Amino acid sequence: MPLVEHLFELRNRLAKSAIAIVVAMAAVFWFYQPVYDFLREPYCRTAVSHGHCNLYVLDVFGQFKVRLRIAGIGGVVAASPVWLYQLGAFITPALHKKEKRYAAGFLVSSLLLFALGCVFAYLTLDKGLEFLLTVGGDHVINLTGLQSYLSFVTLTLLAFGVAFEFPVIVVFLNVVGVLSVERLVAMRRGMIVGLAVFSAVITPSTDPFTFFAMAIPLWILYEVCIVIARVRRRGARRRAGDDPDADLSDDEASHIDTTPSPL
Repeated sequence: MPLVEHLFELRNRLAKSAIAIVVAMAAVFWFYQPVYDFLREPYCRTAVSHGHCNLYVLDVFGQFKVRLRIAGIGGVVAASPVWLYQLGAFITPALHKKEKRYAAGFLVSSLLLFALGCVFAYLTLDKGLEFLLTVGGDHVINLTGLQSYLSFVTLTLLAFGVAFEFPVIVVFLNVVGVLSVERLVAMRRGMIVGLAVFSAVITPSTDPFTFFAMAIPLWILYEVCIVIARVRRRGARRRAGDDPDADLSDDEASHIDTTPSPL
C-alpha cells in the first residue's frame, strides 16, 4: 500500500476511534450517577465517612468539572474495545503469521493484567484511604474534596494498572532471548528491591498499605514469570527432540551430516 493510502487509512481509523470515544463520553455523562457511586464506594467503606459518604465541592463550577472529567475518563475506557481494534487492524497487516500470534497474545495479556491491577486497586483502596484520612489523629475533621478524591482514585487505579503490565515486559524479554531462566533467578533479589522502589515511587499516596498492596503482587507476578520461562524452555527442548544442534550456542558451529542420501 502506498504511503498516501496508509495515511488515509490511519485518518479513517482515528476518526472511527474518536467518534466511539465521543459517543461513550456522552453516555457516561448522561449516566453519571451510577459511575460516580461506583467511584465513591471505596470512600464509603472507610470509617471516617460515618455512612454518609459526603464529598465536598468548594466552587460553583466544581461539580460540572468533575462530571466532565468522569465522562472523559469513562468514555476512553468504555470505548477501548473500539480504538484498540482500530489500532490492531492498522498494525497487524504488516506482521507475519507468527508475529500476529505473539502480538495477539501480548495484547490480550496486557489488557487482562491492566484490568486485574485496576480491580486489585479498587478492592484495597479503602485501606490506604482510611490511613490517610485518620493519620492526623483525633479532633481533626477532614472535609474530603470531591476533585481531590477523584484524582486520588483515578491515579491509584492507573498506577496499579500500569504496574501490573510488568510481567508482559519480562516475558517478552524472555521470548526474544534477552532474559533466560537462569538470569531471571539470579536477578531475583535485586528485582525484589527494584520492585519495592518502583512501588514507592509510582503510588500516588505515601501510605504503607498501598505500598505493600502493590509491591507484594508484583513480586508474586515476577515469580510467575520465572515459572512461565521454565515452561517455555521445557517446551522448546521437547520440540527440539533429538536435534544435535538444539543445545548449541550462537557461537558454535552446527553439525554437518556427510552421509550420502538414498538418491
